[in-house]
Amino acid sequence: MTETAQIGLNDTVPAFTLETTSNQTITESDLLNHYTVLYFYPKDNTPGCTTEGQDFTAAYPEFKALNTEIYGVSRDSIRKHENFKAKYQFPFELISDPDETLCNLFDVIKLKKNYGKTYLGIERSTFLIDPQGKVVKDWRKVKVIGHVQEVLAAVQAQQT
Repeated sequence: MTETAQIGLNDTVPAFTLETTSNQTITESDLLNHYTVLYFYPKDNTPGCTTEGQDFTAAYPEFKALNTEIYGVSRDSIRKHENFKAKYQFPFELISDPDETLCNLFDVIKLKKNYGKTYLGIERSTFLIDPQGKVVKDWRKVKVIGHVQEVLAAVQAQQT
């Protein structure tokens, strides 16, 4: 694992290039000229991750009305992402980060425990990026229920 500088609040997102669903590529310049919600989640087709994606889907028209793009990020492959996106009809793209490029940049890989085993995994986290590409709000150790409404309220607050 290579050491990369991590970004925090008020930092500008540095250069990156990753694959997304819909056969697209995303770079830091795709985050400019609108607000962006980057939400990191552990794994496609798991209960919490599915609920979070469905909640963002339900609020998608409200985010779009506020000139805000949404991207889900996990280490899953593009193939898994495409299946997950199609199954739940997510209107936004999912970013595949198998090498943990964005995960390390945003410092979301944490030691986790499950059934007595410890492993490194994605800690559910969300970041709000302004139209200049700067991180203006972050949520770590996210609890899914009510989270999307919190993010939506933060976007509204940024624009008033």
